[in-house]
Amino acid sequence: MNQAHIRNFCIIAHIDHGKSTLADRMLELTGTVQKRDMKSQLLDSMDLEREKGITIKLAPVRMAYKEHELNLIDTPGHVDFSYEVSRSLQACEGAILVVDASQGIQAQTLANVYLALAADLKIIPVLNKIDLPAADIPRVSAEIINLLGCTEDDIIKISAKTGEGVTDVLDAVVEKVSAPRGNIEAPTRALIFDSYFDDYRGVILYVRVVDGEIKKADLIDMMATGANGIALEVGSLNPAMSPSPILKSGEIGYIVTNLRTTRDARVGDTVTIRRRQASEMLPGYKLVKPFVYAGFFPVSNDDYQALKDAVEKLSLSDSALQFEPETSPVLGFGVRIGFLGLLHLDIIRERLEREYNLDLVITNPSTDYHVKLNSGEDLDIKSASNLPDVTRIKEIREPWIKGEIIVPANYIGGVIQLIIQKRGLQTNLSYIDERALISFEAPLANLLTDFYDQLKSITSGYGSFNYELDNYRVEDLVRIDFYVAGAMVDALSIMAHRSESQSLGREVTKKLKDVIPRQNFQVALQAGIGGKFIAREDLSAYRKDVTTGLYGGDVSRKKKVLAKQAKGKKRMKRFGKVDIPSEAFMVMLKRD
Repeated sequence: MNQAHIRNFCIIAHIDHGKSTLADRMLELTGTVQKRDMKSQLLDSMDLEREKGITIKLAPVRMAYKEHELNLIDTPGHVDFSYEVSRSLQACEGAILVVDASQGIQAQTLANVYLALAADLKIIPVLNKIDLPAADIPRVSAEIINLLGCTEDDIIKISAKTGEGVTDVLDAVVEKVSAPRGNIEAPTRALIFDSYFDDYRGVILYVRVVDGEIKKADLIDMMATGANGIALEVGSLNPAMSPSPILKSGEIGYIVTNLRTTRDARVGDTVTIRRRQASEMLPGYKLVKPFVYAGFFPVSNDDYQALKDAVEKLSLSDSALQFEPETSPVLGFGVRIGFLGLLHLDIIRERLEREYNLDLVITNPSTDYHVKLNSGEDLDIKSASNLPDVTRIKEIREPWIKGEIIVPANYIGGVIQLIIQKRGLQTNLSYIDERALISFEAPLANLLTDFYDQLKSITSGYGSFNYELDNYRVEDLVRIDFYVAGAMVDALSIMAHRSESQSLGREVTKKLKDVIPRQNFQVALQAGIGGKFIAREDLSAYRKDVTTGLYGGDVSRKKKVLAKQAKGKKRMKRFGKVDIPSEAFMVMLKRD
């Protein structure tokens, strides 16, 4: 199709503001999907997406409307996938900003608006859910005007659920979003904004052709990874795959390749073809680096191979997933996996348990640390148990994040207190009408486990949170080791700031006391730094009355039996082993 009649756009919003529902109505109104085939959240293909009500994988779709070709990308809304969102925005010329009329602007809305402005997109503001009784149209409209500097008339008021006002959105896309400006005669360059692994067809790329063209059977090269392959099939998604002989400049579509893993075709890479090879990559490519790590161990060691195979299969389709084998004296063999965030971890855990029927023990999530040794060597530590001897360490650097929290003004005090509790620094405070935007910096490790839950409870569910990785800073960090009955359990070791180590040691030993079952002998639960213990809890022994069979007679008989029991308990304490249940390895995730 002529480039002048193509419009490429995406929908950006906070979680649960109605992106996928708006996409459903658009597909219905343009006749892309027949009414009989329609179901809610049509573009969310995974069961997990439907259950959680969130978009995990983005989905492109092509629609025909008023002699125009509209290419829509439904992007994920969660902070963990912000790099995917930024690449999707690079593939478009316009963005529909959806804001919930009852909730107003949230943290993720702001983050996505900044990404869209950085990509120089035309933003079309849309106010959704105007049919709700709780909708406050004047207030939320004022927030949008304040954020974008637009006028009241620029805001399109719709209800994606009923379809009211959705045709106005489509008309605005045709009128306001500019057509692609690619050069069809130039060497071929296409941006990969998503890739996934199909069990039957291999790696499938979702691309935006910026310059040139890609035909079926063309030899293709990935400019960043250096991988090469064949375009076995090209075409568009509406929303099922629809093959075509060629993808031209300005179009969005898919390429079926003969590549074996998505690591060869990462998000943000540039595809070119041999017959019209480009010399310069499209800008903005970066390697997505995980910064949350957790150990995954099978409950039964017989399942280790099944776990390893399952993780390998998942990593074929998720290029951000990184893993390495790990062993623990207590848990046996397992894998340490790197994630983009806690939601990413949660999704992978659920997929492993559901799709591969695995029973898993997951250790406390941690982040990575940069360690500089006295010899000048640099190490990247992904698990506290890998930390070298303290005498060899010159400095330890931990990752810090820049965060933004949006809350109603009357919750400001509680939120700032929470930030300080987590060793964070508040950097700015501004107001969006009746709500406050709190900017802060904090160590990532302190926000990993229950920061979001605490924020929600402090703000009665009204607080929203967004963050991005900032840098690594030198801090006074120590490794806290935990001992059960005198034996160190390396899988429980955690890194912490020295100022927090005492309270953290006490807190974790208390939690361990709740989850480790009582034994026939007394068990000491201890926390220590280096060789020095900083906290202790005792699990008392089961009391077995061995004197029940005695009646009458001299008291010395009783004493003799009790002395024999005490001797046996001493021996048991020396040789007895404590079975540690799987819940003990997730004590940091256990809510108070």
